[in-house]
Amino acid sequence: MILNIILPIISVVIGFAIVLLFKPKQNRNLKLLLAFSGAFLLSITVFSFLPEVYKTNNSNIGLFIMVGILLQIILEFFSQGAEHGHVHLDKNTVTFPWLLFISLSIHSVLEGIPIHGHHSLIYGIIIHKLPVAIILATFFVASKMSKSKTFLFLLLFALMTPLGVFLSTNIAILETYFQEISAVVIGIFLHISTTILFESNEGHKFNITKLLTIVAAIILAYFI
Repeated sequence: MILNIILPIISVVIGFAIVLLFKPKQNRNLKLLLAFSGAFLLSITVFSFLPEVYKTNNSNIGLFIMVGILLQIILEFFSQGAEHGHVHLDKNTVTFPWLLFISLSIHSVLEGIPIHGHHSLIYGIIIHKLPVAIILATFFVASKMSKSKTFLFLLLFALMTPLGVFLSTNIAILETYFQEISAVVIGIFLHISTTILFESNEGHKFNITKLLTIVAAIILAYFI
């Protein structure tokens, strides 16, 4: 339980630290990291998360998976695709990006709810959060938004998944509909991970380095 709360926070903190120390740009290495995270998240979902949810024999699981896909499409209308590596805000912004924050918060809280019932899921989430945190931190550090607002945004972003973990173990209705919520999260992950895989290279073309990165992520996920 404690690791499920701490690890997502650590992932965001590491991403922020990488930006402060190394000042990376959205280059080839970051795209490979995104491809790895997308393939890993997709593999964790397919290898363990999806089969575990279908073991319940709930005939509506497929429906809720589609609801998750649709929900993520709606969230991305407001986040502009930050969940899979895109930030399209104006770099001259000085105001707190509330729509981006609310969209990412809904996404992060939902992904935190199934963690305690699906043990390998935490690894997919923390590897997914790392490149997203790097991209968000890179954008805000380069923008005209104050350091205090940048820190507040990333801090709250880091806390949203742990909040989902906390709520799932303390609110009875979330436990009652645990499998349905898990199915929604599967739909969210399927949409995000496949989008990452097809967007993480220029021209939507695969090269050998990206292919090997994806294969490595799939193999690692299989043995976790």
